[in-house]
Amino acid sequence: MIRGVARVVDGDTLVIAETRIRLRAVDAPERSQSCTDVRGQLRLAGEDARLALTAKIAGQELVCVAHGRDAHGRMVAACAMGAEDLGAWLVRFGYAFAYRSFGREYVAAEDEARAARRGLWAGRCDAPWEWRRVHRREESRASAPPASSATPHPECAIKGNVSARGERIYHLRSSRTYAATRIDESRGERWFCTEAEARAAGFRAARDR
Repeated sequence: MIRGVARVVDGDTLVIAETRIRLRAVDAPERSQSCTDVRGQLRLAGEDARLALTAKIAGQELVCVAHGRDAHGRMVAACAMGAEDLGAWLVRFGYAFAYRSFGREYVAAEDEARAARRGLWAGRCDAPWEWRRVHRREESRASAPPASSATPHPECAIKGNVSARGERIYHLRSSRTYAATRIDESRGERWFCTEAEARAAGFRAARDR
């Protein structure tokens, strides 16, 4: 256990004294990850989470109970301010996702936030672990062209594009804009094999189909 006044690094990471702490079982959007708000406008939800957490703790003493270390050497801990669990607060108000792979204690709080359309749930935001997975893949393929019109598989020719306004739109071969559409996976764009797969991922059909 560690206690003290914390400095907020990002929406799910704190520092108390010299100890870097990763909050257990929550995952806030990355600082450079774009999400959309209720009006469909792009915003940096990770920065929203950092600012909200900074304002929440506001120099108050925290008590953190350790649950081991993560792959980066950070202490993984559940932290509380008085009787209030900070992980539960972040998830309940839509600043972070319940990180179910590492614990299910905040699933009910996430369900509450989703039902009330609070924070991240008011618009659209990829789960941070999915966003990181896509970006790690892109970084490993940095030598390849960033955008492509080439179909990775002949049976998966549906193009899932993200517009400048953050709209997710899929294009069939019959679409007038199909040929001009390029896929840049670093922006969350992707190929689909079926329209049902595209819709399940949150994409809508292009209106020029």
